[in-house]
Amino acid sequence: MKNRKIMIMPGDGIGPEVMDATLKIADWLAKYRAFSFDTQFGLCGAVSYEKHGVPLTDETMADVLACDAVLFGAVGDPRYDDLAFELKPERGLLRIRKELDLYANLRPALVFPPLVAASTLKEDVISGLDIMIVRELTGGSYFAEPRGRETRAGVVCAFDTNLYSVPEIERIGRVAFDLARKRNQKITSVEKANVMHSGVLWRETMMALHKSEGAGLDYENMYADNCAMQLVRTPKQFDVIVTDNLFGDLLSDCAAMLTGSLGMLPSASLGEVDAESGMRRAFYEPVHGSAPDIAGQGKANPLAQLLSLAMMLRYSFDMGADADLLERAVEMALASGKRTGDIMVAGAEQVSTDDMAGAVITALDTLAR
Repeated sequence: MKNRKIMIMPGDGIGPEVMDATLKIADWLAKYRAFSFDTQFGLCGAVSYEKHGVPLTDETMADVLACDAVLFGAVGDPRYDDLAFELKPERGLLRIRKELDLYANLRPALVFPPLVAASTLKEDVISGLDIMIVRELTGGSYFAEPRGRETRAGVVCAFDTNLYSVPEIERIGRVAFDLARKRNQKITSVEKANVMHSGVLWRETMMALHKSEGAGLDYENMYADNCAMQLVRTPKQFDVIVTDNLFGDLLSDCAAMLTGSLGMLPSASLGEVDAESGMRRAFYEPVHGSAPDIAGQGKANPLAQLLSLAMMLRYSFDMGADADLLERAVEMALASGKRTGDIMVAGAEQVSTDDMAGAVITALDTLAR
């Protein structure tokens, strides 16, 4: 099997710390499993701005395009909040998403049994929770034109357009339907058809797609505000949620906190399968941000980044057994009582970023015997 080429982009804040921890796991996989990979490192975000004056250089973007998958840390630095819009650290990440056409963002919200007590919700509400949110990632109000800022009649105004086409909705819908078939056969399509034209089109398109391609799936429509309420009321009613870019951003973070911490949630952003290589463009990152307030202190939770590696194994390299192994190792490490500060509970042992990664490696050694 030829080596996979992975672009490693640690990013800003705690990104380098959680990435270092994750690469230790990748080294274990290379040593003990059939995982051969070549790595290339690239700058994106504030670190790129500091060195090159832009959040992502054209040369780095070209390197990204030449890789089989991207493993990303975190991006953002409050020191650069006042930069011009196109120079902000986050614009580098958005450029990668757009140029790779990573239209399908998969955000699982899974409660590991040892972390049931870490959630702010009652144990019976979230015990056994396993939701997949499918967020459209390259359209809507984050990318559509026109957008901008101008003065109208002496008043400063800003505007964004939430534009979607039928093909954009259909392709994200198909991804969600495919996932639902492999899970519990239930799908919830979320929009605001009661007040938004884009929401009306979204609902019409999804219902037509369900009629033509969704045989056997339990399908429902739901308004985004109701979905947010239901996520904290009775979250286990959901299996796969599919929604647009803006609502997906909000709802996935809401679902993430059901698990106890943003530090536990991975994500995968997928594009189309390349006809020539058979590879699907893909980008993997933790849901959490760069957390500059704890950067460099060894406090960051590496598990979301480790679980993003597991998603890369599953969705890019068809290594489902190895992904399962890594996920079981994370659960075993948590069951041993090890915790970083964000998921600390009474009676547990608080450990550093590296020590948590070490606990996962210990669990991998045990499971692989």
